[in-house]
Amino acid sequence: MTKERMMPRKLECEKSLVVIWLQESIVCQFGNPPLNHYNHNTGLGNDTQFSGFLLLGLSNKPELQPLLFGLFLSMYLITVFGNLLIILAVSSDSHLHTPMYFFLANLSFVDICFTSTTIPKMLVNIQTHSKVITYTGCISQICFSLLFAGWDDLLLAVMAYDRFVAICNPLHYTVIMNSRLCGLLALLSCIISVLNSLLQSLMLLQLSFCSEVEIPHFFCELNQMIQLACSDTFLNDTVIYVSAVLLAGAPLAGILCSYSKIISSIRRISSAEGKYKAFSTCASHLSVVSLFYCTVLGVYLSSTVTQSSQASAVASVMYMVVSPMLNPFIYTLRNRDIKEALIRFFRRATIKGTIVLVGHYLCWELSCSVEVFSSIPQTLPDVPRGKGPPLVGTTGTEIENWEQPERMLSTAIPFCNDNFEKFTKFFKPHASVGN
Repeated sequence: MTKERMMPRKLECEKSLVVIWLQESIVCQFGNPPLNHYNHNTGLGNDTQFSGFLLLGLSNKPELQPLLFGLFLSMYLITVFGNLLIILAVSSDSHLHTPMYFFLANLSFVDICFTSTTIPKMLVNIQTHSKVITYTGCISQICFSLLFAGWDDLLLAVMAYDRFVAICNPLHYTVIMNSRLCGLLALLSCIISVLNSLLQSLMLLQLSFCSEVEIPHFFCELNQMIQLACSDTFLNDTVIYVSAVLLAGAPLAGILCSYSKIISSIRRISSAEGKYKAFSTCASHLSVVSLFYCTVLGVYLSSTVTQSSQASAVASVMYMVVSPMLNPFIYTLRNRDIKEALIRFFRRATIKGTIVLVGHYLCWELSCSVEVFSSIPQTLPDVPRGKGPPLVGTTGTEIENWEQPERMLSTAIPFCNDNFEKFTKFFKPHASVGN
């Protein structure tokens, strides 16, 4: 073989080796073993599921990372504490044990979980200057984000039905919206969301990702993951469209139908005060529904028009972070019952904290006195039972049992427990002031 014929084959072999080295180095970067088989004819390895992906986030500029970290951390804390306050207010106040506030507490819980599936991982990546998310973590993030997003959507539809019954059938409201039906509706919405998220996640596991590992988003979104797959995604796309119609279109249609009947019922009310009172009961829910669906539609319309993944990621912040953060403000600022319940909750917490501090202080004083008293018989001579000198500072009562003074210490804690109720009864009139 001549030297001229050997040169092209040598260059071809060197190119193949370079391609193999690049693919193995990319896969090894995420902890996966290198490709075992390699097709020299096509230049491609076997389809391999990577153990990790890269979340590009909202911006690649290093100078913006501290700003993004502080902004998203503050929004996440506001979301968690705001929704947690609503849950505490509803659970602690008997005036709010109604179907409307039961569903509101469920919605607040779902909002906390919804933001917790994505934002903590984003904050960790910004803080550690790392964009890697494992394959298992990415699938889990998709599963839980779909679960809580669908649950949120269905709860909004259930709350619309609750408002429809309250305004259109006020005399039968307590009979229709009983505790059994409320629990069944909340459970049914959760089961439907779980089934949908499991179906989408299991179908995603059947796909293979062999070349591209970068996700142009701040979390693992289902559509972005399907676009990165190198296998056929027709079935996945079909299931996404069907679930979007069933889990987004059907609840939206129910909400629109409920509010159309609510508006027609309000228009039949003669007095303006009655109209305002009826509409004010559903104004907060209508604001939350408008915020949720407008942000979701804005995300998908922006991604369709601009064809930019970065614009879609920025728009996703609205329904992933901003909407759950604003829900507590909407329900707190526009709802007098929630505000009064929160005021009563903080008053009770303050007074109970004062009672606990006083009780612990008195118990500490008593235990110190008992400890001092228990050391006295060790320095005194043996005295017949019931004939000892009176304790300093007492009213002259004789010491009954010098042989076992440690029994006094064992009665200190029961004494505190018995008198704690007396402290509570003493402070209770003060706690009821303002209620």
